[in-house]
Amino acid sequence: MKTMTQKSVLIAAVAGSALLISGCEPPIGIETDQKGYRGLGLEQVQKRYLEERKRADMTIPAVQPPAASAGPRAGDIYQNVQVLGDLSIGEFNRLMNAITEWVSPEAGCNYCHVTGNFADDNIYTKVVSRRMLEMTKIINTDWNVHVADTGVTCYTCHMGEPVPQNIWFEDPGPRQAGGLAALRMGQNLASPNLASTSLPNDVFSAFFEDNPREIRVTPTTMLPEGSNPTNVMDAEWSYGLMIHMSTALGANCTTCHNTNNFPSWEHSPPQRVTAWHGIQMVRSLNVDFLNPLQPVYPDSQLGPLGDAPKANCATCHNGLQLPLDQAQMLADYPELNRVQVRGMNAAAPEAAPAYAPEPAPEGEEPSVIEPEAESEVSAATNANSAGS
Repeated sequence: MKTMTQKSVLIAAVAGSALLISGCEPPIGIETDQKGYRGLGLEQVQKRYLEERKRADMTIPAVQPPAASAGPRAGDIYQNVQVLGDLSIGEFNRLMNAITEWVSPEAGCNYCHVTGNFADDNIYTKVVSRRMLEMTKIINTDWNVHVADTGVTCYTCHMGEPVPQNIWFEDPGPRQAGGLAALRMGQNLASPNLASTSLPNDVFSAFFEDNPREIRVTPTTMLPEGSNPTNVMDAEWSYGLMIHMSTALGANCTTCHNTNNFPSWEHSPPQRVTAWHGIQMVRSLNVDFLNPLQPVYPDSQLGPLGDAPKANCATCHNGLQLPLDQAQMLADYPELNRVQVRGMNAAAPEAAPAYAPEPAPEGEEPSVIEPEAESEVSAATNANSAGS
């Protein structure tokens, strides 16, 4: 017969086991859908409870009353209107009111304007916002292979905050001893960038800027032959990027991959094409728009290494496969697709972008789709993952 001590130990063990089990993700709110043959991991996992948490944080402001496109141009009436000057007065004021709600609902107009002199450029947020308006137009008009017709607005990233929650800076890592002890390679650190895995944590600098690391690491032969020059370290960097994308979109690997044959584009879901263009887009935005703003920012807005804030997948997606649950905000604000530089004092963008999309090896990944070849892939992209 068990003694009281033995019973106490048994009860404690059972309670401890229950506590451990309860610490795992709850089965309630998790849905799985088998997409292929059993035993191959072809299951689409959707964590509904996480999606609901994200939706609870998302309150899209009411649409501003429509404004007439006729009438005097804003650039002819107001001083120093460089990128929205071709809008009518009504359209201009409507968009300004919307941007205030999207970006600085508490600070109001004075977040981007000098009090008493809205034409004054002696405030960094005004200079930055001009470039962001140009960037928004470029995303909506030049990168529709990724954002489709849903597009983006300022609210997509800012969500009512002056600084978007999901931005990143170059990560120097913690200070370490010299010699062999310093060869951590960014690993074995509980970084939120990679869901606290032990993979290299500064994947954004490695993949979302100019001269990125190679993502393709899956071998095409059974043995380590010359056809695959990559190694385990390369694979760890690539897997770190994949974990970031999975977390940023609230999606698992089968959203973009056929787990029966990861390298095959032919047998992959169409979302993989959308994601590939998304990687190219983020690189282009960082290189052509966000990094060049570094001299404009005060030191308080720069990273520990002095670099400007930059974007990754989470900046727009914020944990949802379709940003803002595919809310069609751009349809309510077509003015964002009419942004253009106006006036002699405007800081015009470069004639050609500094970043060129990554060339794809023949027979593998899709290159940036040319207009005449766009229909086939875009149709599948728009039907399956518009706006992601």
